[in-house]
Amino acid sequence: MNTMKINEETTLLAALLKSGYSRTKVKQLLKYRAVSVGDLPATRLDQVLVAGDVLTITAEGEGPTRFSPCPGIEIIYEDEDILVIDKPPRLLTIASETEKTKTAYYMLTACVSERTADGKGRVFIVHRLDQGTSGLLVFAKNEEAKHILQGAWQDARKKYRAIVEGVPQKSSDTISSYLCESKIHRVYSVKEDNGEGKFAQTMYQVVQAEGDYALLDVTLLTGRKNQIRVHLAELGHPVAGDKKYGAKTDPIKRLALQSYYLAFNHPTSGEPMAFTLDMPGKFRALLHKKKPVKK
Repeated sequence: MNTMKINEETTLLAALLKSGYSRTKVKQLLKYRAVSVGDLPATRLDQVLVAGDVLTITAEGEGPTRFSPCPGIEIIYEDEDILVIDKPPRLLTIASETEKTKTAYYMLTACVSERTADGKGRVFIVHRLDQGTSGLLVFAKNEEAKHILQGAWQDARKKYRAIVEGVPQKSSDTISSYLCESKIHRVYSVKEDNGEGKFAQTMYQVVQAEGDYALLDVTLLTGRKNQIRVHLAELGHPVAGDKKYGAKTDPIKRLALQSYYLAFNHPTSGEPMAFTLDMPGKFRALLHKKKPVKK
C-alpha cells in the first residue's frame, strides 16, 4: 500500500504520472478500484485533486472486492450492498409505458444477474432521476439495504448543477410551493395547499452568470417529481433544453441539469458516504467565457 498527499491542485492522472506510474498502470489501478481519494475509490483519470487530498494506492489483490464492469453504465462506487452510478442524460431510471429495456434499472439488473452463478442477482430502486437529468443515482443490491436507504432518504444531501435561461434577480433564494401533477403527467406549482399537492422546497445560488445563461448550484430540501425544473421555470428561468417547462433554447442538445453531489449513510455500516461529479464538458463549453458572480 502506498499513500500520497497532494500539495497543489492537479488531476488524478497527473499526480500518479508524476509519481512514476505509467498511464496504462493508472488505468489498470482504476479498473480494479485500487486507488482511493480519502475514503472513496477513484474512477476517473481527470478527477480533480486539491491540496490536502490523500491518495491511497493498493496492489490490485489488496483492493476491495472486485466487481466486473457493466456495459453502458459508469459505476462510481460498488460494494456488497449498494451501487452508485453516473446516469447519462436521456437514459430512464426505470421502465415507462413505452420503454422497457433502455433503462438504468434494466441494464444493471442484467449485469448483476450475469455475475451470479444462479442468475438471481438484482438491484433495487432507491430513488430516481428524470430521464433528461444526468448524474449520481443509487441502487441497492438487496431488499434490506433498499428499505434502510429509503427510510432515511429524506436525510440524504442532494445537490445539482443547472444552467438556466437568463439570470435570476436574486443571487440566492429558497423557492417553496406545493407541486401537483395533471392527468397528462405535467407537474405544476401552487402556492397554497389544495389537498392534492406535495410541499416542495428548492434552494439555489447563482454561481456564474453572463449573457443568456446562468449556472446555478441547487440544493433539494425535498425530493418531488420534476421539482427543480418546475421551480426554476416558475422563477422565470427554466433549465436550458427543458422545452416541457418553457425553455426556448437547447444549446447543448440535452437538459442542462446534473445531480453532482450526493451524501448519505451506508445502509449496513452506517458510515457517511459522499460522492461528487465533475461538471460535464458541455456545461463547461457553454459557460467557457462566463465570469464568476461577485459576492
